[in-house]
This record gives sequence, C-alpha cells and structure tokens, in this order.
Amino acid sequence: MPSDTLPIGDFARRAGVAASTLRYYEEQGLIAPALRSAGGRRHYPRDALRRVAFVRAAQAVGLSLAQIQAALATLPDARTPTAADWAKLSRSWQPMLEERIASLTRLRDTLGSCIGCGCLSLKRCALYNPQDSAARLGSGARFWSGDKPAG
Repeated sequence: MPSDTLPIGDFARRAGVAASTLRYYEEQGLIAPALRSAGGRRHYPRDALRRVAFVRAAQAVGLSLAQIQAALATLPDARTPTAADWAKLSRSWQPMLEERIASLTRLRDTLGSCIGCGCLSLKRCALYNPQDSAARLGSGARFWSGDKPAG
C-alpha cells in the first residue's frame, strides 16, 4: 500500500467517524473508493480526511447527504474541497440556512401558545386555526412553515 494511505480503522479514528460510516460514504459517492490491500482491507488516501471533514461540517449546518453529494459533484475530478470551495458552496447555502433559522424562531415563539390552551389540536384551535383555515393552505404544519393564521 502507498504510504499516503491509512487502513480503515486508523482513518476512521482520525476522521472521528465509525468505519461503517466510511463504507456508507463510499457507497454514496461522498468519498473515493478505498484502495484494497492484498488481504482485501480498505485503505483510504490521507486527503480523503478533508473530504470527510467537509461532509461532517455540511451535515452540522443541516444539509442532507443528497445536498452534500450534489455540492461535491460540482468539484472537478471529484477532488477534495479547498477553503475556496467551502466559501463558495457555503454562500450558496445561506438562504436555506436563513429560512431554517426563521422557521425555528417561529416555532420557538409560537410553541407555548400552540399548546397553551390545552386543546392540543391545530385542527380545533380557535386561536391559530379557526374553522381549520390551515387546510386551505395545503398539507403539513402550515403556520410553522411560514403561512400566517387567518384573522
């Protein structure tokens, strides 16, 4: 094996993830396929540590693996992201993160009122959903996703 590779156990410890996570990331195309030793053991190139760090950082800000995979697919030759790549990609995520922050703020600010009346039902709640007006706006938790209650 080349000296710039690490066996899966060492790589997993350095990356701070389980070996099964590495195998899953590999399966999902998030990291390059491992090299195999003569005995069939996986060895990962050291520069893949930065790629795993990129995946974990993107997950920490709330991106799904599909979104991370799409971001990594924009890099030429499936290379490891650079600081400039992270800056560019993170700028594109700003609107999504701002909406998530706004949504969580709305949730925080209305959660106590929502169940404060004791009815525990948005369908019957006279304050937030008179005559089930939310049903006309679509499915799901309409008020928490940004729609405004009638009245």
